[in-house]
Amino acid sequence: MKAYMQRMGRSLMLPVAVLPAASLLVGIANWIVGMGISNAGTTFLMNAGLAILNHLALLFAVGLALGMSKDKDGSAALAGLVAYLVPQTVLAPLSVQGLLGLTNLADVNPAFNSMDNNVFVGIVAGLVAAEMYNRFSQVKLPMALSFFSGKRLVPIMSALGMLVVSAILLFIWPSVYDVLVAFGKGISGLGFIGAGVYGLFNRLLIPTGLHHALNSVFWFDVAGINDIGNFLAGQQALDTGKAIVGQTGMYQAGFFPVMMFGLPAGALAIYQSARPEKKKQTASLMLAAGFASFFTGVTEPLEFSFMFVAWPLYVLHAIFTGISLAVSAFFHWTAGFAFSAGFVDYFLSLKNPVANQPLMLLVQGAAFAVIYYFGFRFAIQKFNLMTPGREVGTGEETPEVATGEDKFSHLATEIYTALGGSDNVRVIDNCTTRLRLQVKDTNQVNQEKIKATGVPGVKVIDDTNIQVIVGTEVQFVADEMGKLHGQSAPAKRMNVPKQSFEDETPVDKEVAKTNELYAVANGKLIPISEVADAVFSEKMMGDGFAVIPTSGEIFAPVSGTIASIFPTKHAVGIKTDSGIEVLLHMGINTVDLKGEPFTIYVEEGQHIARGQLIAEVDLAMLAVNEKKTDMIVVFTNGEAIETVIVDTVTSVHGNEVIGKVEAK
Repeated sequence: MKAYMQRMGRSLMLPVAVLPAASLLVGIANWIVGMGISNAGTTFLMNAGLAILNHLALLFAVGLALGMSKDKDGSAALAGLVAYLVPQTVLAPLSVQGLLGLTNLADVNPAFNSMDNNVFVGIVAGLVAAEMYNRFSQVKLPMALSFFSGKRLVPIMSALGMLVVSAILLFIWPSVYDVLVAFGKGISGLGFIGAGVYGLFNRLLIPTGLHHALNSVFWFDVAGINDIGNFLAGQQALDTGKAIVGQTGMYQAGFFPVMMFGLPAGALAIYQSARPEKKKQTASLMLAAGFASFFTGVTEPLEFSFMFVAWPLYVLHAIFTGISLAVSAFFHWTAGFAFSAGFVDYFLSLKNPVANQPLMLLVQGAAFAVIYYFGFRFAIQKFNLMTPGREVGTGEETPEVATGEDKFSHLATEIYTALGGSDNVRVIDNCTTRLRLQVKDTNQVNQEKIKATGVPGVKVIDDTNIQVIVGTEVQFVADEMGKLHGQSAPAKRMNVPKQSFEDETPVDKEVAKTNELYAVANGKLIPISEVADAVFSEKMMGDGFAVIPTSGEIFAPVSGTIASIFPTKHAVGIKTDSGIEVLLHMGINTVDLKGEPFTIYVEEGQHIARGQLIAEVDLAMLAVNEKKTDMIVVFTNGEAIETVIVDTVTSVHGNEVIGKVEAK
């Protein structure tokens, strides 16, 4: 979940980068209008900025769909747009009126008034579109529907997915909205404490878009407070008794110290906590976002830069905001805004007769700048929060791994380049799951760039040897790297003639999701975490188990079909009828023995079941060559697996049932 949230945060950087410029355009327009000048120029600037800010949710939907997709293809962004337009249209007030059969538009719950630019809906739409792209971008439909295969299918599935989400929100959203409005009315009578609680939840609810529900209670006339309207009415509101000096504006004033001073100071802390090599990039983002917050009060560029990648920091920010509103309300320091709590609206508040000691908000702001700076610095360093500039690697949204026919060549190119290319790479070899590479100097290898491709892991052996864990498709990557290196490709896959085993394969039988697991040999059963190879014990390839054998007969760990046999015979790939991919890896580092200790009794394409003899292993030869004899069983497509249960017994016999694996 942590990694997923960090990917979300990094994906949001693309749309967030647009916001500071839009905020400045709006701020400049408001400044000029506040000076009594309103003309075509101010309208032009205002609308240019609002064109971005009023479509923030749409930007997030497109940005997240693109950034969270597996290869950042443009069709994922289009799917994000489609996914967002569905709830925006279906849940619009006019649509809701028709769906619920209401007589008057006024009868529609006000919760749906915020659907036009709801950030929560935008985020959900982006995530749904990305998931649909990752799942369906390579799907091939039957010939009659083949036009809609692959990437063309993604927007369709995204629309259907968000149609389901819209149906759920149609009934849930009003209840949540009403609860928040009732909560706001409840705390409105708590004085400065209520102001503080409001400030806290105002920030916490921003990711959901439901902060509008609370704002309507305090800022507008839902509960008779109308804090913004009465403040902006100025002397007229004082004359009619609607405004009270020192009280009206209490639900706005505390935002000024936060947006003008606190958040920019927090941005400085984030910049200073960045890695040295990323300070320049981080500085540009924090400077623009911090200035937008100070000058215009638009905080989204800054808040969304750490909201997901370092969510505990955002919670701390929400707490600080609540304290700020409570402090200003306690001392009756008030100011107000027409747009947001930036310098422009603060300056305009100075001449409003309803404002009370507004200059003290500057003193409070200075104090909160200190609180934010040291609070952020402490939290970032103490809990190692991945704020912008602190992420390891390139900070790209998703691994640059292509899919389709060029998938392996693209991955090979990325890895080969990160290894240092021909200047550093000397020998390319591979075993069942990993590239075994000899280089001139492992210190010249960019490990973070290799990891950024999405491979399960990298293992440095010594100064000249390094391994890259790729998975059971490593052979194809090794072949492509061999071409890049200008050498003959490593040993080819065993080309066993495909034979028909139809008499051994179940026909017209319902596929069971649960498969029994069998001991692959007589000996000692151990959890995979105890295997004497970190690639397996740390589950880089997936979950599983192992048997330390006392005899050389190796049997099938599951029922299924032989998918592959490695040329050096030390590993066999099996695929169950339910789609689980199983790797049987015989011994550790036994690829070096070139197949001599192994006699294979199965062929690719053969259906196997319990009791099937897979191979015979010369354990004495393994011992002479100082090779570990662990017979390792790994489930390599973890995303397709629901649960793996292995017995805790230690002594087992070959073919004995020792657990089960269940497919999703």
